[in-house]
Amino acid sequence: MTTFPKVLNSIGVVILAAGKGTRLNCDEVPKVMCELGGKPIVSYIIKVLNDIGFAKEQIMLVVGFKAEKVKEYFGCSVSYAFQSEQLGTAHAALIGIKELPKNIKHVLVIGGDDSAFYKKETIIDFVENHIKEGVKLSLLSAEVNDPTSLGRVVRRGDGQIEIIEKEYLTKEQEKINEISTGTFCFDRFWFEDIYPNMPKLRKLGEYGLPTALAMARNKNEKYQIIKMKNENEWFGINTKEELLKANTRKK
Repeated sequence: MTTFPKVLNSIGVVILAAGKGTRLNCDEVPKVMCELGGKPIVSYIIKVLNDIGFAKEQIMLVVGFKAEKVKEYFGCSVSYAFQSEQLGTAHAALIGIKELPKNIKHVLVIGGDDSAFYKKETIIDFVENHIKEGVKLSLLSAEVNDPTSLGRVVRRGDGQIEIIEKEYLTKEQEKINEISTGTFCFDRFWFEDIYPNMPKLRKLGEYGLPTALAMARNKNEKYQIIKMKNENEWFGINTKEELLKANTRKK
């Protein structure tokens, strides 16, 4: 971990935190503000980023549903971007990226609802590797025991890699255990440049972050998939059962 501190000021973080959390019955607060271990889910990744040394100008929360609840809790300790209409993860990322300081060259995009167990070292190693390799896009993947309802990382024989969303999986691809965590690192200017030409996901009608990887591959741009060393650090919280399980782990 030698490169990272030297270029910390050129790195920004966009945290996706605009979702409603319908399956969690979060009627009064955004999904990321549901309590985990007595604190909002998103508070854990914010603490990790603070421990690394990111300033509030570098941490951009993309808020939407009940945004005032997020701002009320975190105040001026982070920065905010508002997503008035939820048009997908790539759209949310762009909104956050646009609000980052102009000196930011590399952007970590992370979900506010699945990163509560991320370790400081995991974040540093991931971003460090992205910068060192000089790629346009890096994705953090994980091997999980039950990938049901999750997108898969499909590694082809010719060395090409695809992210296949759960809606498009074949029976054979459903057997794959390597999933996309949804945590990306981008060359900021590259992402801003490709977004206007990004197609919507056919079945969802949204702009999804996995499409950025397909665009990098199609343009012969350098990209990479980095597998998480400890898959238990990624934990998606989408249902009341998953929130209960996460709370058990936080005790």
